[in-house]
Amino acid sequence: MSNRYKKSEEFLQRAEKTVPLGSQTFSKSKTQLPIGISPFFASKGQGAYMWDVDGNKYIDFVNSLAAITLGYNDKRVTKAVTEQLEKGTIFSLAHELEFLVAEKICEMVPCAERVRFGKNGSDATSGAIRIARAYTKKDYVLVCGYHGWQDWYIGSTTRNGGVPKATQELTHKFTYNDINSLEDKIKELKGNIAAVIMEPVNIAPPKDNFLEKVKELTHKEGAVLIFDETVTGFRYANGGAQEFFGVTPDLATFGKGLANGYPVSAVAGRKEIMALMEDVFFSFTFGGETLSLAAAYATLSTLQTEPVIQSIFEIGEYLMDNLNGLITKYELEDIIRVQGYPCWSFLVMKQTNWASTEELKTLFMQIMFEHGIFALGTHNLSYAHTKKDIDQLMKVYVVFFDTLKEVEKHKNIKTILKSKPLVPLFKVR
Repeated sequence: MSNRYKKSEEFLQRAEKTVPLGSQTFSKSKTQLPIGISPFFASKGQGAYMWDVDGNKYIDFVNSLAAITLGYNDKRVTKAVTEQLEKGTIFSLAHELEFLVAEKICEMVPCAERVRFGKNGSDATSGAIRIARAYTKKDYVLVCGYHGWQDWYIGSTTRNGGVPKATQELTHKFTYNDINSLEDKIKELKGNIAAVIMEPVNIAPPKDNFLEKVKELTHKEGAVLIFDETVTGFRYANGGAQEFFGVTPDLATFGKGLANGYPVSAVAGRKEIMALMEDVFFSFTFGGETLSLAAAYATLSTLQTEPVIQSIFEIGEYLMDNLNGLITKYELEDIIRVQGYPCWSFLVMKQTNWASTEELKTLFMQIMFEHGIFALGTHNLSYAHTKKDIDQLMKVYVVFFDTLKEVEKHKNIKTILKSKPLVPLFKVR
């Protein structure tokens, strides 16, 4: 048992007795956090910082899987939630926050004319697929990216246990930035496609007007174009990636940054499609829960009145410029590169003849965690991050790169690692 993470590991042993994997989320479990080098339980967060149950403090570049955009315990959000808490969290009638937040989304998001709320991103993507099928009266769905845990999507991945084969067969993948892969699937399933759903951007930027071409092909087929903006919404621009890239889908789904970490998601889109929600069943006891909606209203208002996105981009550019400089200095370009956009960038590590990708990522986490940086390979920035935080991150990258050069020289990564290497969860991108 690691002394640094003693309490975390004790908690994990206890949790596993009642909770499969000891966590409610795969990405926060021992499948992605190797035992011996990782904390497993947080105690609190403030601004850009998180503390684990052993008292270790981290500059957090995961930000609750990109759900935190303003910073932990943001005073504006906390004030709004506290005030609403005194009035009540849920009632026997709808609450005005339901339409107030919907109005904000319609003000900010290009495709949004009507809005309905869920609690998780998976609720929203599943709701969008259901009304797309109702609207087109067709069944097949084409997907690109990650879209949640529900049967219609997860059945298309290697994590398809428990999903009926008939459901699996209704979902087909196409490849980002490969318009021919989409054309081929449309030809194969022509006349039967209800929707094309995709993350508008992830690791790679769209090339050769890819998003415009996807929209054109989708509409030519008579299908509904859905942008899954669970991550990109309120991060790339106030109106999401659709505003950033200037391509408006028929429907879009939002979550994560919508309420700075409070559990709420949204389906938004064209009124003639969204009108089907008056008949198609998409209804939740907690769909109008007011604490999360108060948090969403405060978060969206802050985005409208303060330079949140501008600040995140400036900090992200500073991060990427400095990191690229270090990669060049250490002559690691053949192994490591930085991809994505300043608001959400990725450290991509390539397998070598002296270390697997999983070993490299595990070593990265080992060093980052030891030195007070909580990072898993992405830089999920918030409004609370400062250049000082980035400078500290770069100091730890220096430690990581120094270690990598030594490992490359001695071919000894297995002796450097203090845990078994990671095993990939499943590949979706």
